[in-house]
Amino acid sequence: MEILKVAATSDPNAVAGAIAGALESSGIVEAHAIGAGAVNQAVKAIAIARRLIEREGEPEIKVVPGFIDVDIGGEAKTGVRFVIQR
Repeated sequence: MEILKVAATSDPNAVAGAIAGALESSGIVEAHAIGAGAVNQAVKAIAIARRLIEREGEPEIKVVPGFIDVDIGGEAKTGVRFVIQR
């Protein structure tokens, strides 16, 4: 399973393309976002990816959000994990 790291500065259209590509190849992908801005960009990207996939006639995607704990520079951070699958 591919893991995409989404930042507050990520382009939602580029992330949406990566999500759609990963779903096409493996059927499941995770997007990890730490911080409000990153979560915002991830949610926008998922909405765009959903629209792209539906236009191709594919079935809707399923998104399961959850929390993750990540160690960044020796400091524990909590982020949001989106498991996206067909």
